[in-house]
Amino acid sequence: MTQMSVPWRPRGKAKFDGPAGMVAGGAKTVFAIFAPFVRAFPGAIMLSAVFGTIVAVWAHYLLFEVVDIALIGSTFNIPANTGLLGGPLTVEEARSALTQIGAPAAGFLCYLLYPVQYGLVRDLVAAGGILGFISVIPLYTIWWERKVAGRIQSRTGPMRVGGWHGWSQSMADGIKLICKEDLCPAGADKPLFKLAPYLAFVPAILAFFALPFGTYWVFRQLDVALVFILAMLGIEVLGVIIAGWASNNKWSVYGAMREACQMVSYEIPMGMALLIPIMCVGTLSLTTIGDTQSGGWTSWIVFRSPFTFAAALVYYIASLASCKRAPFDLPESESELVAGFHTEYSGFRWSLFFFAEYAAMFVVSGLLVILFFGAWYSPLPLLWADGLGESLPARAVKGVLFAGPIWFIAKCVFLLYVQIWLRWTLPRIRIDQVLYACIQVLLPLMMLILLGHTFYELLVPVGGVVWTLFNLILSTIGAVLMIGMLFVATYGCWNRVRLVGNLGRELLPGS
Repeated sequence: MTQMSVPWRPRGKAKFDGPAGMVAGGAKTVFAIFAPFVRAFPGAIMLSAVFGTIVAVWAHYLLFEVVDIALIGSTFNIPANTGLLGGPLTVEEARSALTQIGAPAAGFLCYLLYPVQYGLVRDLVAAGGILGFISVIPLYTIWWERKVAGRIQSRTGPMRVGGWHGWSQSMADGIKLICKEDLCPAGADKPLFKLAPYLAFVPAILAFFALPFGTYWVFRQLDVALVFILAMLGIEVLGVIIAGWASNNKWSVYGAMREACQMVSYEIPMGMALLIPIMCVGTLSLTTIGDTQSGGWTSWIVFRSPFTFAAALVYYIASLASCKRAPFDLPESESELVAGFHTEYSGFRWSLFFFAEYAAMFVVSGLLVILFFGAWYSPLPLLWADGLGESLPARAVKGVLFAGPIWFIAKCVFLLYVQIWLRWTLPRIRIDQVLYACIQVLLPLMMLILLGHTFYELLVPVGGVVWTLFNLILSTIGAVLMIGMLFVATYGCWNRVRLVGNLGRELLPGS
């Protein structure tokens, strides 16, 4: 056998021109500056970033509160005077109010706080925070999924990029995708092909605008917030169908057809499951439903009756199919359809589909937390915090121990982990099994649950002996399951080196 000759090419560093070169050069410079610090203090940097993010979010809320109470609500605000754009506050009134409360540099702060009185400015600040959060969630979850997958498969996952456990692997992948060529097949419907990723991604962003992170931590308070979020999640499937059809690829069409079948089928039991907490509280407002669960662990709706417990389980299973997560990832089953509906996509547009998927994972987890698992309240009753007062340290303690966005995000992250855990534990099922599980199992089961809950609410008085007995039993079962999972997680963390063996420990310090 003769050896094939390969043309000689001069060795040297890879060279990028244009925007790709600027991005690559900037990434290399940033890495060279910060890599030594990250390697030296990885844990401290991570904890500082989390703490700094929490403080920054809380600070902007306090900023709005100061403008509303200390400035607009002060005696210096004369209703007859209005600002430049018709606002209730003038610059001079803001300066006088800040001087009265003893704020440092009042002459300078008045110009910074003056625009905050306008709703448009607040909306832009809040929208920027939401877009930033939506960008962080996929980056973090993609890296986390690769690490969890590695651990489940006795590997270490990403370990090189950025140093500590490959924490910047997702950023490196993002830079690579931006620099890659954006291809469009010759026989594709180009306008629809280019539009499809945005139809999949934008509805997931819009869902966040009505998703409350706390009683007052929501972009828009909607009385029908639940209906709006479900509508946005339903629109996402249009992007998948259009992507499959416009690609002019049979594998993409098959994946799009599977997604349409899944969404149309599983939206029915998922929507019926969400009727259960609505029947318990009597409203479609997510903030109202969340505030009814402030009485601690036993007040969470999931522990209200056996039917709410079962409805939460049915909803979570149906949400996996809604987000195309294993074992319901038939629309993108690489073992059969190459890559499914996004086979022909590359570069930035390809990444939008995955950003939409991970954003939708957080949204469906957030709905489950708000409607069943205590929303933004901790297992401790909020009444225990009444004696703390309203000072800033007291409010910080309330936010950490009793209620606040930290608890909401922590619960959502736990449910995200369960979705990742299931993906790398359960095998993919066939499309006929997917539809069978919905039409002949979940749908009849959800009908029985809905009917049973209706009679339970009519016949069993709230606070009665039967109601209290079921509440205590289900709360105890939930506490045992949670403690058991924490024990297993602690044991796994303590013995994590045994999961990867000597090879990973010797070659990859920190594994």
